Amino acid sequence: MPFNIPNILTLFRIAMIPVFLGVFYLPDATLSLHYKHVLSTFIFWLASITDWLDGYLARKLNQGSAFGAFLDPVADKLMVAAALILLATLNEVDAIIAFIIIGREIAISALREWMAQLGESKSIAVSMLGKFKTTFQMLAILFLLYQEKLLGVPTGLVGTWLIDFAALLTLWSMAYYLMLAIPQIERKQH
Repeated sequence: MPFNIPNILTLFRIAMIPVFLGVFYLPDATLSLHYKHVLSTFIFWLASITDWLDGYLARKLNQGSAFGAFLDPVADKLMVAAALILLATLNEVDAIIAFIIIGREIAISALREWMAQLGESKSIAVSMLGKFKTTFQMLAILFLLYQEKLLGVPTGLVGTWLIDFAALLTLWSMAYYLMLAIPQIERKQH
């Protein structure tokens, strides 16, 4: 594993997951609910920024690696899954929404692996729709974690709207990737 800045940022993101989850398990006497919301939002925001930054630096510094290409999406999926499971546990996200988003991530990861084995990994590369979906997921999770009014706006309500929309984008992007993959799969079967 090459120890370069992008890979260190990705490993940092993974290391932040137990810290992120641990915030909500601290006793209220140690950290009030308000500060749990603020700190968890900050940690998730920091993880989101390092996700963008590690990709940018890998390209800018020419430090891309096979290990980084593998680990970066794993780190992203782990952080999003941890946040959604936490939010579902706290009744801030409907369990079916969390299942849709996490289930899609697992299904598309498996599809990408299968397509790579068929030599067709480029046929289901990340699309703008996938990036759009990810942006809405991240924003929704930030709003749902914060749970405080922001400029008079109830962030929990905005987060709920955003996560519902993100779930629709999630289903749409899954259908899109499946439609791209089916012809390749059928061609390889014959």
